[in-house]
Amino acid sequence: MLIDVLTDEHDIETYRCLSRWLLYQGVMIAPERLRACYVSRVREAAHRTGERYPEVRVEEVFAGICAEHRVWEIDTERLGVETARAFRAASLRRLGVIEKSQRLLDLFSTEKTGVVSNGQRVFSEREMQALGLYDRFDFVIFSSDPGYQKPDPRIYAAALERMGLSAPDVLFIGDNFENDVAAPRGLGMRALHVEEAWRRYGV
Repeated sequence: MLIDVLTDEHDIETYRCLSRWLLYQGVMIAPERLRACYVSRVREAAHRTGERYPEVRVEEVFAGICAEHRVWEIDTERLGVETARAFRAASLRRLGVIEKSQRLLDLFSTEKTGVVSNGQRVFSEREMQALGLYDRFDFVIFSSDPGYQKPDPRIYAAALERMGLSAPDVLFIGDNFENDVAAPRGLGMRALHVEEAWRRYGV
């Protein structure tokens, strides 16, 4: 909605880059094995949550992989975080701000604003900071924080609580109809698809 991001988490080249980087951190694992481990462990971790719309913390997944494939003593928690960020860097193909959404955000600069994102705080927070966006919001909720994603009603309830507002007083804008329009409206919020918001507010 606000950030134009493209990643490729399936490309073996992503895992080749990460595998080479890990070697210098004390972890030896072949790219194909790394990809298989990552995919299966994310799936297993999501299943263990028991949530209808599960989310995992990828830094914890990578910490486990690093612990099992280390060749010398490592700080697994720290390396899990660093590996998650290196993984994002290796998989990143495009990153920038959507100009129309930037102008839309400018229009609401005097209002309380927040972000509810199906994303990983471990690297998405850094991306928002690098693009000069993070501090423009009163709060940012990433789905990796609570362990469940939109359209789970609890994540919207958390946003309302953080804002100190009731549902009818909130306008939710996003690029996914189910997550950003239908679900918020079901909770009594006003909601617009981002393209409709661009037209309505003339950006």
